[in-house]
Amino acid sequence: MIRTIDLRGRSLTAADLHAILPRPAVDVTAASAAAAALIDDVRARGAAALAEQATRFDAGAPATVRVATAEIQAAVAGLDPRIRAALEEAIRRVRLASAAQVPLPTSTELATGGVVRQRWQPVRRVGLYVPGGKAVYPSSVVMNVVPAQVAGVASIALASPSQAGGGVHPTILAAAGLLGIDEVYAMGGAGAIGALAYGVAELGLEPVDVITGPGNVYVAAAKRLVKGQVGIDAEAGPTEILVIADASADAEIVAADLVSQAEHDELAAAVLVTDSAPLAEAVAQALSRLVPDTRHATRVVTALRSQQSAIVLVDDLSMAARVSNAYGPEHLEIQTADPEAVLAEIQSAGAIFLGAHTPVSLGDYLAGSNHVLPTGGQSRFSSGLSAMAFLRPQQVVEYSREALAEVRAGLVALATAEDLPAHGEAVEARFR
Repeated sequence: MIRTIDLRGRSLTAADLHAILPRPAVDVTAASAAAAALIDDVRARGAAALAEQATRFDAGAPATVRVATAEIQAAVAGLDPRIRAALEEAIRRVRLASAAQVPLPTSTELATGGVVRQRWQPVRRVGLYVPGGKAVYPSSVVMNVVPAQVAGVASIALASPSQAGGGVHPTILAAAGLLGIDEVYAMGGAGAIGALAYGVAELGLEPVDVITGPGNVYVAAAKRLVKGQVGIDAEAGPTEILVIADASADAEIVAADLVSQAEHDELAAAVLVTDSAPLAEAVAQALSRLVPDTRHATRVVTALRSQQSAIVLVDDLSMAARVSNAYGPEHLEIQTADPEAVLAEIQSAGAIFLGAHTPVSLGDYLAGSNHVLPTGGQSRFSSGLSAMAFLRPQQVVEYSREALAEVRAGLVALATAEDLPAHGEAVEARFR
């Protein structure tokens, strides 16, 4: 069901690990030409292009791309009370955790009368993408909207693909309504990213400053293409879980967690890294028992049997940490006798889940952490979605005449050294 990669007894560099470790066959670059054509079409033909793309790629064109406020309110009214309670609790927890991410303004006095202040300003307007496809993700509405609101963003537009029946799924609309979002568009894929980035005048859709949210390879390619026109979060691709476990771990729990991520998509990656050969065998056997009984068994089998999934055997937990750091997982679980000791050696991960009672699915919904995370090894250089994605640090500089006089000579000297005499003259003009 899942292959084994044995790294025991081998001396491997980081480059060796990058070449050996399992990855899905997803090439964002290969999707760029198609994504660019879809974006260009939306820029040229607006709503008509979005409707055609919905017919081609989604469940059908919506009656109107912009969702009416009354439809959002009706979705809230018709929401299952149990789902509403769960969403409201998720909103509460994510709001608390996101608030802790907002830096406080600071002021640094470099000299008497010479001050540099640091302030954090929210972007004016954001576009949030909530995928459709194989599942419905009201939780992604929460994870995108809440940190933007906590950051202080004043204008929020939300896009999600048209579902069967020709509109945004009512549970997505209900989640938006619970958060007070009334600007929602039934549009998906690369075209939706282009619409958010450049605007669609006939829909009243103004361009945004930042686009966030996960999607398929065409969404990732589109976000890469519009970067520079707008800011983006990480290019989220197929989901990943990497579990570091030792002999103390429960094989059934480890297997259940691998299955939980594999059910997302045939391209989902499920990786176990362990220094225990008996645990590796027990997890493989547990997968054989669990998978046939799960609802999306066909999808899970494909994901587990494909090149992106594996059980990796290592000599010790320090090597396990090295493997994980080279992989840079979206989700990292540490199920060992001493999780903190392993955590001390971890450098790269989108989100980290410690201990047997902290599954990734907790982070997907109700942990309070954000589930919009970097995939494809991008956690080596980027982070998960947070309030910081919607904030810009700005330095405010204020010097008195006396404070400027203290650095006058040095400033003129540096300006002269760089052959920019007017820089120095701008200072001297203040002392004539």
